[in-house]
Amino acid sequence: MRALLLVLALVLMASPVQAERVVSSVSNTTVLISSSFDGETLTMFGNIEPELGTGQPAKGPYHVVIVVEGPLSDRVTRLKTNNFGIWMNTVQVQFNAMPTYFHVLSDAKLKEITTPVVIAEEKLRPEYQAQAAIETGWWDSVVFANQTVRLLTEKGAFAVREDGVQFLSNTFYSAQLTLPANVPNGAFVARTYVFKDGQIIARKSDGFSVRKSGFERFVGQSANQYPLLYGLVCVALALFTGWLGGVVFKR
Repeated sequence: MRALLLVLALVLMASPVQAERVVSSVSNTTVLISSSFDGETLTMFGNIEPELGTGQPAKGPYHVVIVVEGPLSDRVTRLKTNNFGIWMNTVQVQFNAMPTYFHVLSDAKLKEITTPVVIAEEKLRPEYQAQAAIETGWWDSVVFANQTVRLLTEKGAFAVREDGVQFLSNTFYSAQLTLPANVPNGAFVARTYVFKDGQIIARKSDGFSVRKSGFERFVGQSANQYPLLYGLVCVALALFTGWLGGVVFKR
C-alpha cells in the first residue's frame, strides 16, 4: 500500500500542472457584406491568466498561435496532363469537409514554438488540414494536398503568418487579420493556443460570422429558399433586358 501511494505521489509530482488559462475575444463577431464591401480587419486579443483558485501568478515565457478557420465544404482538385497534344483532366481527388478559409497567426516560427509532432496532431499548418480531408492513398494526400494548398494560398484563402501575434506585455497579446473582399460566407472560429516549453497549456475558441446584408442577402436567401421562383424571375429579367436593349439601340 505504501509503495502504491509513493508511486502515485511521484506521478503527480512529475505531471505538469496546467495553472494558466487564456481569456480571449474578437473585435467584431458579425461581419456584414454589402455591395461596397472591400474587406475588413479584425483584431483578436487576449490575456494569459492563472487558473481560478490557484493563487499563483502566470509565469512565462509564453507563445501564442491563433488559427482562424472558415466554413467547411467539399472540394475537387483535378490534374491536367498532356495527351497527344491535348491537355485534359485525367485524375481528380475529392476533399471532404475542408476549410474554405484557413489562416495561422503566431508570435514566432512554429518550429521554434513546439515540436513537429504537436504541429501535425493539432493541424496547425494548411497542408495537414488538406491531408486530413483526403480519404484516398498516401500519394494523393501528399501531391494533391500540397498543390491545393498552393492554389488556395495564391488566392489568399490560406496563409501562415509567423509574425502575426504581438505581445504587448508578458501575458497580453494582440493580432490583426484582414478578411479579403471575397471572403466566404458562414461561421468562422478563431482557436487560440498558448504554448509553454513546447506544450499546449491553454486553449480557447471564439466564433464570428460573415454574412451578406441588404439587397445581397435578400437575393441569396431567395435563391436558396425559392429556387424555382428565383429562376423564373431571372429569366424574365433577362428577356426584358434584351427586349429593352433592342428597342433602345434600334432607335
